[in-house]
Amino acid sequence: MSILLDTFMQRLRSMISRHSLENEEVSVFARPLSPEEAIGNPAHDDYPLLKGKERMMQAVFQDTYGQAYSDQTGNFSGSLSQIVGLTMDSNFHRALVVSTANAVLRKLGVISKSCHCRDEDPITCASRLFDSLLPYSPRRIGMIGMQPRLLEALARDFEVRVCDRDPDKIGTVHAGVLVEDSDAHKEIKGWADLLFATGTTLVNDTIDLYVGEVPVVFFGVTISGAARALNLNHFCPLAR
Repeated sequence: MSILLDTFMQRLRSMISRHSLENEEVSVFARPLSPEEAIGNPAHDDYPLLKGKERMMQAVFQDTYGQAYSDQTGNFSGSLSQIVGLTMDSNFHRALVVSTANAVLRKLGVISKSCHCRDEDPITCASRLFDSLLPYSPRRIGMIGMQPRLLEALARDFEVRVCDRDPDKIGTVHAGVLVEDSDAHKEIKGWADLLFATGTTLVNDTIDLYVGEVPVVFFGVTISGAARALNLNHFCPLAR
């Protein structure tokens, strides 16, 4: 387990204990959402959710929802103590915990948004990226995980390199930028003066690879709860 995920789990368990939730019979349910449920009907059809590469896991804690991307999905129902007691040995288990954490932390008021944006929100989101990154004064940005609208926005204003784990994306060119294999992350990290990394690195347990040495901003709803709990830089302005 990555150091950051382990630290987040410890803090999550502490918050659950502090609010005496671990001993209550709390029903938590998670299921994979269809693309339409998760992202609505955007104008573009090149998002991972719409291409079937990843699905959105949704946890329901009392009356509150939390979501997380994962390439391994399924159903689970149980108490919070069972959820946080799962072994973090698969993307499925990590997605269950992360989506549940987002729901719980929203219910507790730690975060205010925990669900994916919808319809044309990704275009509006991308339009806000430049101003959000200006405080870092970046010249070279390494993008970890290709999100098409965000990459297009980055490529307009910065030197960009991007890598991804999806073999169908690797070797393609988007917005004039070659999508490299995720194995290039070390080289990209050494080249960039800012990393812009998908929050699903928390679910696939690679997040530790991208912290340290250069600043990193994580994007997406998946890492909403962990970003707040761990004080990580986070970009996801239109989450719901």
